[in-house]
Amino acid sequence: MTDLTEVSTDSGHAQQPESAQRPAVDGRLLVWAALIAVSAAAAFVVARSFTGRREPDPTSTRIQSLIDEANQLLRSLDEQKRD
Repeated sequence: MTDLTEVSTDSGHAQQPESAQRPAVDGRLLVWAALIAVSAAAAFVVARSFTGRREPDPTSTRIQSLIDEANQLLRSLDEQKRD
């Protein structure tokens, strides 16, 4: 007799439509997706803050000054050609 009761209660749960359970799954999926997105954004901000604190490399500073000087010389040559 208990077997029939268990079967009837199990069959009642098995006959529930999937659409009734789907919103709960979608809600959990959205919560997890949001949690992952927030974690990734926080990790990016932390990593970016650590990389931004380095002092400029003397070699790159010198290269940039040489590039600026070359650009200035090119501009002055262009102005001389126009005159």
